[in-house]
Amino acid sequence: MQRTDFHFDLPPELIAQHPSPERDGARLLVVDARTGAWSHRSIRELPDLLPGGCLCVPNDVRVRHARLFLKRAGGGAGEALLLRSLGAGTFEAMVRPGARLKPGARATVVDPVSGASLAELQVLETLPEGLRAVRVQADHGLDWDEIDRIGRLPLPPYIEHLAEGEDETRYQTVFAARQGEAVAAPTAGLHFTAALIGRLRDRGCGWHPVRLHVGLGTFRPMTAERLEDHAMHEERYEVPADTAAVLEPALRDRSRPVLGVGTTSLRTLEAAWDGETLAREGATRLFITPGYTLRTADHLLTNFHLPESTLFVLVSALMGLDLAKAAYAEAVRERYRFFSYGDAMLILNAGRYK
Repeated sequence: MQRTDFHFDLPPELIAQHPSPERDGARLLVVDARTGAWSHRSIRELPDLLPGGCLCVPNDVRVRHARLFLKRAGGGAGEALLLRSLGAGTFEAMVRPGARLKPGARATVVDPVSGASLAELQVLETLPEGLRAVRVQADHGLDWDEIDRIGRLPLPPYIEHLAEGEDETRYQTVFAARQGEAVAAPTAGLHFTAALIGRLRDRGCGWHPVRLHVGLGTFRPMTAERLEDHAMHEERYEVPADTAAVLEPALRDRSRPVLGVGTTSLRTLEAAWDGETLAREGATRLFITPGYTLRTADHLLTNFHLPESTLFVLVSALMGLDLAKAAYAEAVRERYRFFSYGDAMLILNAGRYK
């Protein structure tokens, strides 16, 4: 299939620039992949829309303040997006301008508003896929907790403001762990409040987190014309033992339905499941495309995604391209809000379309 097969028209004013006033205030388009029927609901109704006893699987990764603003040695500006720690104050990173930040280059990490110097960055070597190994240091190499104090949250490029006070809370899930090195939020999880999770539990639903360290594999745009030519960037995942203890028997005998809370959780389950057990940790380049046989989740909660993105391809794999395009066209007609801070879709009976 061609990348352009997954194009749809999206009015730019539907791209949400800020979250809804309340976390659980988003609208919800509910689509049954098996029947093609849809309805317009709200996130607050989710406990009433799921079958009793459903096992909800969110991604509890923490988003890091991984965006660093740079002043290059020659005086020009630059940026670094730290993707993962390589240890001892070194990181795998995307840098720009790449032509100016080659091995040996140095730059000052600065506050984007005041211009104050915060740390020093040195480019150590070029890595595959155009990435760099960099060292970030003040009087010592900085770890993630110290990076969190000097960097900015890496809001997606379609959000047209620097991360500010509102984003500090709303671009992080209420259940985020202390651990993790995600550079994008698991956005389906942003809708949940403690009260909503409590209502799910009251309905007999389980809450069993996994962790995928969201990186380039999730958000890097497709540039290849054919799907089979797109190379996914590797992302690491972890499945806690207590999550596996509940999910493994349910997956083996299909005794309880499973809801993937977001595409990152779904990809983690699919990558970790071998038919008998869930790997406790690993790495994945899984690209879910039409024709893929879903083996774990029965339903998926997800936000609305970009045209021609790997995530819209994933949605199309779960409900069929024709229904996916029709549902997105309905969302546009009804003025749903799109992308990270936008509204959501609940895909029931995922992967069971005709």
